[in-house]
This record gives sequence, C-alpha cells and structure tokens, in this order.
Amino acid sequence: MPVRSAWLINRTTTDSGQTRSDTRLAPTGTMAPSGALTTVSGVIPGSQDGRYIMDGLYVYGDTAGMTANVAPGRAVIQGSPAAGAYPVVVTDYTQVTFDDGDANNPRVDLVLLRAYDAQFDPASGRTEAVLEILKGAPAPTPEPLPVPEGALALARVHVPAGASVGTGGLDWSKAVYDLRHTTVAAGGILAESWNRDSRGGYAGQYRDNASQLQRWDGTRWVSYPRHLGGIAPQGALAAGEYTGQYRDEGGRLQRWDGAVWRPIVPATGWAFNNDGGYCTSTTWVEAITDTTHPAISAQFTAPVSGTVIVTVGYLGDNSVDGAWSQMTAVVRLDGTVVIPADDVRAAQASGKDAHSVSHMFRVNGLKPHTVYSVAGAYRSSATSNNAWFDNRFLRVDPVL
Repeated sequence: MPVRSAWLINRTTTDSGQTRSDTRLAPTGTMAPSGALTTVSGVIPGSQDGRYIMDGLYVYGDTAGMTANVAPGRAVIQGSPAAGAYPVVVTDYTQVTFDDGDANNPRVDLVLLRAYDAQFDPASGRTEAVLEILKGAPAPTPEPLPVPEGALALARVHVPAGASVGTGGLDWSKAVYDLRHTTVAAGGILAESWNRDSRGGYAGQYRDNASQLQRWDGTRWVSYPRHLGGIAPQGALAAGEYTGQYRDEGGRLQRWDGAVWRPIVPATGWAFNNDGGYCTSTTWVEAITDTTHPAISAQFTAPVSGTVIVTVGYLGDNSVDGAWSQMTAVVRLDGTVVIPADDVRAAQASGKDAHSVSHMFRVNGLKPHTVYSVAGAYRSSATSNNAWFDNRFLRVDPVL
C-alpha cells in the first residue's frame, strides 16, 4: 500500500498496522505548532538535488485523460485538537482519477491526502491514510469545497464541462493549481510556499519567502531587514514604520523622520548661472538686472551634525574706479530667514578689472534631516556703480 501513516493503527490491532518501516519513513517529532496542542499541516520540504523547495506529493498529469499522478513524499496532517497530528508518507507514485465533467458547468476538485481515524470520527468507519479526490459542485463560476478536518489539500484541479477521456480529458498544463505548503520541525525556518497568507504559529517564528527572511510578530510576517534597527531593502517600504528607521533607496541611505524619508548622507546643494548681470543697490537684493536668470537658489538637507559649509563665488567687475561688489547667501527654513545676508560672509570683487572671487563660511545649529533653501544675495558699493556678476554659483556641503 503506497499511503502509510505512523501512530494511526497499532500493529497489535491488525496485520496492516504500523510497521518499523512506517515509523522510519513517516515524519515524527514535534512539528511547527499552530496552537498549544496543534500542528501546522504541510509537506516536508526537500528535493532530490536540492534545486527545488519540495518534490514530494506533487500532482501532475503526463498523458491525456482524466488521471493524474501524485509523487512520493512525506507530510504531517493535523486532525482535531484531541486527535493530534498524523505523520503520513506516500512511498510510490500513485494515480488518482477524476470523474467526467458535468454536462453544463465546470467544477473544481481537490486532491487530498487524508487521515481517517474511526476513534475520533466513528461516522466514517475508517482508520487509514489515503489519497482521494474531493469532488466540487458544478457551477458557472465554481469554487472548491472546504478542506475537511484531517486532510491536507495538495492541488486544485479545474474540470471543464463535458470533460472526459473521450473528449481528450483535462489540459494538464492549465488544469492543476498547486496548493502544497511546507511544515518543518518546531523552531525550524519554514520554506517558501505558495500559500503566503498562512499565519504564523507563534511570535518569533521565521520563514523564508524566497527572497527575504521573515519573522512572525504575532499578527503578521515582517521581513527581517525591517526589524528595529535593520535597514529596509529598496522597494520594501513606501512609508516608514517608526521614526529613525533606515532604508536603502537606489544605493543611498535614508532615514524616516516620522513623515518623510530624508537622506542620511545629504547631497551637496548647488546652484549656478553664467549669464551676467549687474546690481546698483547698496542693500542686499536677491536678483540682479540685465540677465535672463536674475536669481539663483538651491535646496539642501541638513546633516545629522546640523552643520554645513556654504561657498559663494562669481566673476566680478565694476563700472566705477575704486568701487566694489559683494555676493553672499541667505539661508531659509520654510520661508523664514535663519542666516541673513552679511558682508562678513561675502565674496568681494573691487575695481574695473574682471576677476574671480569666492568665499566660504560655516553654518551651525541647523535641524538635522531638515530641508533648507539657500539663495544668492548681491549689493554694490554705490548706486552710481554697476556692480557686475557673472558665472555666479553657490554650493552647500554637509559636515558629517
């Protein structure tokens, strides 16, 4: 008999009871729990060459007709809480045959590995482990029947209306949907399965979903890199799960500030324009005259240190001998000036001869991970002097 179970029939009760080889072949021990006295039903993972999650109990058709094959394999099937879990093994390739299709409507059948136990289900009158088909009800949009207690669904098979051996049988390339899922020993990591919505059995249980290690937190599966202190992989999180969480975004590390993701290693703020213009104002202005780009500005994110280096520069000359021009930067937060224009933070070009000048200054006390804006500011030594600014730039570098 190809379907055998340990701990179902005593050898002393009948000659067909549990043998030593049954005990060796069937999976025994404490498997992944689903409760204090219950076990997660499932197939024991493993394949012949290690390339696949599991070879065991695979349902497939290889010839035209209504008969499918079930590959050898091992499983654990949870019965009622009082009955416990049944270790079951299918030792040989086994065939199951489907009834012909309904004349008018399709149906969905289930291939089950089932443990009958008359001690806990006297109405069945059976004590054995079997492979069987649970025939669904024909309907325009058919659904499978619920999986009965003490059974493990291996596959869902769509049986079209009118299907029979005489009409060519089932299209096995489309008819079978694999329902197998895995179970492992308590404390083991569950292998990837097709039923990814299956619940964990206890907080702290782990599974491999084929790309990430996940932990059951009591209500859901959480990918391991997203745990407290972990770095979420790219694409895993649209929004952060707690303030201070980090993620990889295109190779750049970002931190969740409670509302948005901020770069943890901020990029340099930069603005530049090489169309010259002039200024005659003796007070600071942020736009110059006679240019297609009167103002230049940029945004930057303050680093964790709250400190940046601001650099301004330009190619300058003046229309009046002895006159000068100055350029500096104004820093704002949400439109409010936090660092005003000042000549102690300005680059200065004097005289009529054009020459390049630049100036660097340090800004402290900024709010980490906060976005600021910076704009160029200009002035002339006299209203009679056209102070020219060309190749203007401003740059903000984070101090880490």
